[in-house]
Amino acid sequence: MLEQSAMLDEIRDMLLNSTLLNTLPPAEILSAARYFSINHVEAEEVIFNEGDMGTFMCLIIDGNVSVQKLNQEDENVELAKLGKDRTIGEMAVLDGERRSATCIAASDCTVLILSKDGLEKMMLETPRIAAKVIRAIAISLSRRLRMADGKLVDHQI
Repeated sequence: MLEQSAMLDEIRDMLLNSTLLNTLPPAEILSAARYFSINHVEAEEVIFNEGDMGTFMCLIIDGNVSVQKLNQEDENVELAKLGKDRTIGEMAVLDGERRSATCIAASDCTVLILSKDGLEKMMLETPRIAAKVIRAIAISLSRRLRMADGKLVDHQI
């Protein structure tokens, strides 16, 4: 039980130090922490592949993740390299669609994982906090879409 409490405290501290949930009060972050788990990923390890079912999302705590997509020649093209405080896999967790890209650890990484089942359990057990977590994820996705739009415009001729 003490080990589980220490793990929960570690997850809470990671969430408190991230920007994803920085609008939530500490008590709500502690409540949300119960639904996350910690995973350590070694450099070059595939976190998930394009086309996989989306059963979890990750919040990058430490390290970098390469986001890659197959082009028309079936070659992997790096779309982005994401670091601390960025999320991956959230689209598939929210919409139930398959993964839109492959994510590979570009360095040793520590990530917090929120599974689709964990999110659904949070929605049943603590719906107000779940709504705030989903809103934070939506804001993160919105920011990423705006950045992608800007990059597309910059590359237009």
